[in-house]
This record gives sequence, C-alpha cells and structure tokens, in this order.
Amino acid sequence: MHVRPAAAAAAAFLGFTLTLLGGTASYAATGPGSAAGPLGLGGPVVYAHRGASAYAPENTLAAVDLAMRLGFAWVENDVQRTKDGELVVIHDDTLARTTDVEQLFPDRGPWKVKDFTAAEIARLDAGSWFGEEYAGAAVPTLRQYLDRVQRNRQRLLLEIKRPELYPGIEEQTLKVLGEAGWLDPRHVARRLVVQSFSADCVRVVHGLRPDLVTAFLGTPPVADLPRYAEFTDRINPWHTTISADWVAAVHGLLGAHGRALEVDTWIVDDAATARKVQEMGVDGIITNAPDVVREAVGGF
Repeated sequence: MHVRPAAAAAAAFLGFTLTLLGGTASYAATGPGSAAGPLGLGGPVVYAHRGASAYAPENTLAAVDLAMRLGFAWVENDVQRTKDGELVVIHDDTLARTTDVEQLFPDRGPWKVKDFTAAEIARLDAGSWFGEEYAGAAVPTLRQYLDRVQRNRQRLLLEIKRPELYPGIEEQTLKVLGEAGWLDPRHVARRLVVQSFSADCVRVVHGLRPDLVTAFLGTPPVADLPRYAEFTDRINPWHTTISADWVAAVHGLLGAHGRALEVDTWIVDDAATARKVQEMGVDGIITNAPDVVREAVGGF
C-alpha cells in the first residue's frame, strides 16, 4: 500500500500557490548554503525524484502531476533510448520491474529498453505494478514528459541514464529539449538541470551547450573536485557518502559558470536524514517523498 503522509495536505496548498507564483528557484540565485533559501524561505530545494514516486508509479505523468498537486516545482527523471531511436523516460535499462513487458512479450527477455521499439513500449502498462488505480499508465516519451512538465509550470532535473549504452544520446537529448522549447534563455536560466553518473556525459553536454546547468552524480574525493568544476555546476552525491566538511569543500570551488558549486543529495525519504543533510549544508534534497522532506526542513 502507498499512502500519502497526512503532513502533505497541510503543506500542499502553500506549496502549490508558490509554484503558480513562479515556483522553486535554485540556490544558484542565492548562493550555496544560503539560509534564506528560494523565495526567501528557509530550507534546501526539494526535488521530487521520478516525480512523487513514493505515492505514484515512478517516471510516469501521474507522478509528475502528483508532485505538482503537492506543490513541488522541481521533478527529476531518467532518460533512455528505444531500439528505433525514441527517447523515453524510465529508470532501469530493463522494462521488467516497472511494466508488464514479461506478460506481453514473454520470449523477449531480458527485456532491455534498447531492444524494444517505441511502439512496443507504448503498449506496456507502467502503473499496475504500483497500484490498481494506476493501471494503464504509460512509459512516457521524453517529449511527452517535457510537455507535461511545461503544462504544469514545473522545472526539470533530467538524468541521462547509462549513456554508454546509447551513443550520441547527449546530442539527441539536447535536440528534443530544443524542439520542446526547453533551451530558450528562460528555461536554461531557471528551469533545467542536466545530470549523469557519467563524467564524460556531463562533459559532452557542457561542451555542446555551455550555458546549461549540469550536475555530476557521485562523490568525488576532495582532491579531484577541481577537475569536475571545469565542466559542471553541481556535485550530487548519495547522502550516506558525505559529511559537512565534504560539502564545504564543494562549496569552496567555483563551477563551470563561475558560481560556487552546489550539492543536491539523494535519496532522502525520512525526516531525520533530511535534517541531517540540511545541517551539513546541502543546497538541495532529491526525494521520493517530497512532502516528508518539506515538512522536516522547510524546503520548496
């Protein structure tokens, strides 16, 4: 069973109102570690990981919409590529965990995303595994996802997943972003961050579009941080791998755009851990349960 915590209801109206007024601003506007926070509010920026994925099937449009209704401007997603070259939003490089692909295509194991066409993937049910009320939810294409985030007036932390499996996916992702209107100055300045676990991928994106905000997913040693600062703006680590001293070391360097590097940590779903990483000075928290984190740290 997936139950939304009661705290969500109390906070949702205020958060949704702020979203309509302009949404969440990155700490790039106030400086890393700022006590003021976005819109003058306390707390780090809260990112809805794969949408509000504690309460709706991850990376679906339903999860994006629920994050919006809860009042969260920032959503995170994962991008991979189909056999016929369509970019789709799904976390795993296999379809088995979050769709009914094994029932529809029993002889096609191991059911890799790259081995199925976009039309085949569009037939899959990406919601029933989570709950009957989400039966029939689809794996969205990146373009469908961008259009929904745009309609909701949300902002996007986009992860290019497993780029080594998909040569040229950096250029293709930027092409789709451009066609959807996401590479104009307003989106680039305030509404879009591109991240990856692959340093080479982040470097490629920065080289193609030096104006974009980029993030590297991982926890490089302090001695290696200056090398990352040459091509990225944020270092986004797993919360168990960091300390206040490490966060301070990241903040002490200027990133690719001449601003202090930022730290957005993942995946934090409970109040105690949210407060712990807040005390470390992180700029953002990526979470499946954004309402829980917001209640704990006051972020938006």
